[in-house]
Amino acid sequence: MKISFLLHNVYGIGGTIRSTFNLAGALAEHHDVEIVSLMRTQEAPSLPLHPAVRIVPLIDLRKSSRVSDADNPLLKQITPRIPAAEANGTVNFNALTDERIAGYLDSTDADVVIATRPGLLIYLAELGRDAGRRFLRIGQEHRLYETHKPALRAACDAAIARLDAHTTVSEADAATHRAKLPGISTRLVGLPNGVPATGIEPSDGNAKLVVAAGRLIPVKRYDLLVTAWATVAARHPEWKLRLYGRGPQQAALRTQIDELGLADHITLMGPHSPIETEWAKGSIAAVTSREESFGMTIVEAMHCGVPVVATDCPHGPGEIISNGEDGLLVQSGDADAIAKGLLTLIEDDDRRHAMGRAAKVAAQRYAPERIAAAYEKLIGELQAARGQSATVRRSHDSARAPRKPLAATLKATVKGLMGKAPLRPVATCRADGHGNLTLAVSGPGVQGQGLALTLTERAKGNHHRVPLTAPATAGGAWTATLDLAALRLTEDRWDLHVVRGDGTRRRLSCSYAEGRGLLTAQPPAGTPFTWWVPYTTVDGYLALRAWYRDAHAEAESVHADATGVTVTCTLYGTTLADPADLARTGGNAPSVIAKPRTTGDPLTSPVTVLGPGRFRFTFSYAQVHAARADQEAADPVWDVSLRPGTGAPATLRVGRILGDVLDRNKTDLYPLVDGVRPYFTKANNLALTGPKRSR
Repeated sequence: MKISFLLHNVYGIGGTIRSTFNLAGALAEHHDVEIVSLMRTQEAPSLPLHPAVRIVPLIDLRKSSRVSDADNPLLKQITPRIPAAEANGTVNFNALTDERIAGYLDSTDADVVIATRPGLLIYLAELGRDAGRRFLRIGQEHRLYETHKPALRAACDAAIARLDAHTTVSEADAATHRAKLPGISTRLVGLPNGVPATGIEPSDGNAKLVVAAGRLIPVKRYDLLVTAWATVAARHPEWKLRLYGRGPQQAALRTQIDELGLADHITLMGPHSPIETEWAKGSIAAVTSREESFGMTIVEAMHCGVPVVATDCPHGPGEIISNGEDGLLVQSGDADAIAKGLLTLIEDDDRRHAMGRAAKVAAQRYAPERIAAAYEKLIGELQAARGQSATVRRSHDSARAPRKPLAATLKATVKGLMGKAPLRPVATCRADGHGNLTLAVSGPGVQGQGLALTLTERAKGNHHRVPLTAPATAGGAWTATLDLAALRLTEDRWDLHVVRGDGTRRRLSCSYAEGRGLLTAQPPAGTPFTWWVPYTTVDGYLALRAWYRDAHAEAESVHADATGVTVTCTLYGTTLADPADLARTGGNAPSVIAKPRTTGDPLTSPVTVLGPGRFRFTFSYAQVHAARADQEAADPVWDVSLRPGTGAPATLRVGRILGDVLDRNKTDLYPLVDGVRPYFTKANNLALTGPKRSR
């Protein structure tokens, strides 16, 4: 059968888009599926979509498009059909959307049309009513019944009563709909979102890291999580919290973190897609929402073998988590309860590991193919009620030709085009516990003798060639391993390409760049110091960032208190001068200098040795203020380096390079105290800013 989904904008990255893509892709294995995007804002979707799913845009807002609607005057005309709370919100409905969606519903040959948000639901009920006998009309609620404003809620209620079925993502919200809408004939069904397993390496539960992810908005109550983390950090300072996402509460959370002195314990990571690689880095996931319509992030984390500590808020979490078996449910709105739940798993390794294994198994019930089967069952029952059951079956039971599974289709395509297929390589990249990278490369045209991987230095064009090893079995991926100790990449960003025997060369797209192994990996012993972080570029390609230095001082912790900035470091590639040797030779003791970028003398600090290769130093605010008088710059900056006292090298930069984070200047942020702020530069080196010159 033909199934059509109505989305407002296919080209965004929200949860409704992700869940629709998951369900549409699963249904496309057996049916003809399209997604109608009311708006088009870019060339291609930001999220991955099954290639058999067609996208049908109705309004093109790209000014560069030859069929652009960006200047259509109907875009500015108010629609009488959609309440203002929906029409003028974060999305937009107007007279042009009225016109285009009406035209689509009047002409579609779909067997089923599914609307995914309130405005589209209203359109489907109103504009699709004359076609109601031609196709089934199903609405979806991706939020909660009680969360819509009164005018929009009333319009949705009236629309739902005219549909064949309406689904919610939790059974609790389906029950609310039934209670609020008694007597209507519409089927009201709870069907959760489909969340696929990705095949990435799951968490091993050993990293001292808790991960949270979602929009930084009030309903998520990340302020409670930050408060709870003050308790956790006091007992287990070695554990860290990462919070992924963006939103209007970011500035408030940043201020709260700084005021609680947690800048070196909580990192605001910004948005990340795909998020699954980041879940897998954590040993625990945290969800602290006031309410959740479903809890897609919970299932994503569970798929990665990560147990979730979640507030037992209305609807989603309690239906997903089996408390005490594959995660923990704690009191909603209670920071102490959140802290207690996190500490329970932090302090019990065996329980944490057992819950992680159970979570991975439990998440399988949300596999998209299972949710797709539930939708097929619902559709079949609705058609049977119409006496049309023979027309609604999987395509191999109907007049339509069966659709081959995606893997089989790709395999047949590649086999039929041996030697002729365009080269379109796609890779997954996985870092191991030694910092080495394993790449698995597949895709159209990846075949033949002499297939190789090339790494090209972005700034200077230098390159390395690494052979790709053919798969052991038909249809498998080609592989290459990049050895951190053996392959010397200069300090720069490197782009990766696949080169075929016939000379064809294409840049390597990236499905996943898995950095879990980098959390605990150490650089190769000796000198030089070298480190790599793989990442996906903004346009979807695989790249590496490499560091290569004679030696390096890694800033493990940076703490700004009331009197100064204290930094604890580990040294790689050299050693600190031995006090006994200094006593005999009269050499210089180890010290740290902060050199101004303009005029003036450097700041200096003695080094406190903490053990082999570890040391600490402090710059007081009084030092910085005294040095400020010699600075002509309006915004003074000092770059921080170590003098090991050994004579070779004379100085080396202090920075934060190890681990899996690409750009520390975007994530590892510290408060301004007494006019002084420590920060990391674009090269991930440590620097200090001083008081601004008064104007």
